[in-house]
Amino acid sequence: MLNAVGQAQHILLLGGTSDIGLAIVREFLVRGGNPVVTLAARENSPRLDAAVEEVRAAGAREVRVIDFDAFAVDKHEGVIDAVFAEDDVDVAIVAFGTLGDQEELWQNQQAAVASAQTNYTAPVSVGVLLGQKMKEQGHGTIIAMSSVAGMKVRRSNFVYGSAKAGMDGFYMQLGEALRDSGVNVLVVRPGQVRTKMTADLGKEAPLTVDKEEVAKATVDAVVKKKTAIFVHPLFGPISLVLQHIPAPIMRRLSF
Repeated sequence: MLNAVGQAQHILLLGGTSDIGLAIVREFLVRGGNPVVTLAARENSPRLDAAVEEVRAAGAREVRVIDFDAFAVDKHEGVIDAVFAEDDVDVAIVAFGTLGDQEELWQNQQAAVASAQTNYTAPVSVGVLLGQKMKEQGHGTIIAMSSVAGMKVRRSNFVYGSAKAGMDGFYMQLGEALRDSGVNVLVVRPGQVRTKMTADLGKEAPLTVDKEEVAKATVDAVVKKKTAIFVHPLFGPISLVLQHIPAPIMRRLSF
């Protein structure tokens, strides 16, 4: 069970090769507790071996690997059942997703559907399963990696942003549904993060943060049992302002 300083006994990372997810796992490991870490990722991922070594070197007592494909929603229940059959899970991190070419997404039906499935449908699928398993065990924390893009869906990335808006809303209300069960849900909204996924975007967006900043803010928020955080503190008021900007003005903004 997660203790007051953020030490866990078993951490599950769904999206086992995610840069941000691995940074969060490392931050938990820094807090001690010598936990088991389960990495759920495609078994043929070229980055999986490196992820295992990274977590082992960071101090995990044991690193387990389980095959997980976000698209294979019919197999998600079996994956989650297998993980929880080993031990209770103190922390589950939902950290998979894709960014994609934003202009292609709204003009390519197959690409748009794939993006929606990865960024919304699959997180909902595992969220329902994690919620029920943790409710049964009577404790646990679910960390859902959302995005500030979901706070105000914009023309520049509306396929991705709309999926993140749905995912964000789902996990916020999942937390409400589980409020009296001993389970906490934390929604993390980082903004742009310096990772492999954003390396090819070119110009860096304002308020971009490092994955280590995301990790520290996330684990601190878990310890404090928060339900949602913006990693950069300025994104809170910015998102509030954006909610009230009329569409004709939004069209003139270049972001």
